[in-house]
Amino acid sequence: MAGLTAALALTAAGPASATTVIQGMDALHEWNLVVLGDLKSSSEVEGRTFVGGNLSGTSSNYQIRTPAASAAKTPALTVVGDVTGGTKNLTGGATVGGNVSSGFSLNGSPQTVLVGGTIANTNVNQNIVKSGQAATAGFTQGLIDQRDALTRSMVDLSNGLSALTATGTALIANNRATFNAVAGGNGVAVFSLAASDLSRFGEIAFNRNGADTVIVNVSGATIRLDDNFLGNADQLGRNVIWNFADATTVDVTTAWRGSVLAPLAAGTTGNYIQGSAVFNSMVQNGELHLDTYAGNFRPTAAVPEPGTWMMMLAGFGALGVMLRRRRKVALQSAV
Repeated sequence: MAGLTAALALTAAGPASATTVIQGMDALHEWNLVVLGDLKSSSEVEGRTFVGGNLSGTSSNYQIRTPAASAAKTPALTVVGDVTGGTKNLTGGATVGGNVSSGFSLNGSPQTVLVGGTIANTNVNQNIVKSGQAATAGFTQGLIDQRDALTRSMVDLSNGLSALTATGTALIANNRATFNAVAGGNGVAVFSLAASDLSRFGEIAFNRNGADTVIVNVSGATIRLDDNFLGNADQLGRNVIWNFADATTVDVTTAWRGSVLAPLAAGTTGNYIQGSAVFNSMVQNGELHLDTYAGNFRPTAAVPEPGTWMMMLAGFGALGVMLRRRRKVALQSAV
């Protein structure tokens, strides 16, 4: 049994990383915007931003407001690849795996910028700006680990949320969708829609009714968000998650309230999103506003956290190998 325990422990062990890896629901708390691939931006993000690929586009702004405190001390901008295009305006520092040719404009209090390759067109002044960090042990691998963990966990999370049973039904009438939340014992209310339902209304009214978290699962590959929100909808980003598990494209044309989870989708924004947002790739022409998701919901068995499936499969594989070996030994002894 000791050998079995050791084998399972080895399958669960991940690669060494110098970076605190943030994943699952915690990622929605930490970042205002997560783009797993490339981001092309001409706008701004009020909170923190993670880009798993390259950041390009004209001048754009990052962490122009003060987000919730981060135990991991996450910088305003994290980019695994290169930063190109127009100047990126920062308040809160940056970590970049590749090169920065666009330059950073560092505003406010002294900031720390760590760059794997080279950096140009950046005002150092009282700031700490270090290039060539790829030579530092764990720097590049830490960024890759974070991106890979985010990619796995965001897909796992979205798929798991989409499998939750609806606790209520949206009332669609007179060009309006009314969501009256009915929370289960875990404080979570769930609604289910199809992409075609979105064209049946132009206004949205939300009544959380004390629910800690409201999940709106929307099935379908092509999503267009062009509705107007009624009433006091400013805080929906903290408690409402719009989950688009099947979406390959998401086009946001109006001011959208609530966090958006679309890890397989190419996103385009023409207006702001208020809440956390996750896309596979993104062309950003509209702002990302705070607050980020702040609910207490932490999925367990229904929604595997990052890498859980791989660890489970590897663990089951190791268990199967050991059992087959023991069975073979037992048969040989019997003969």
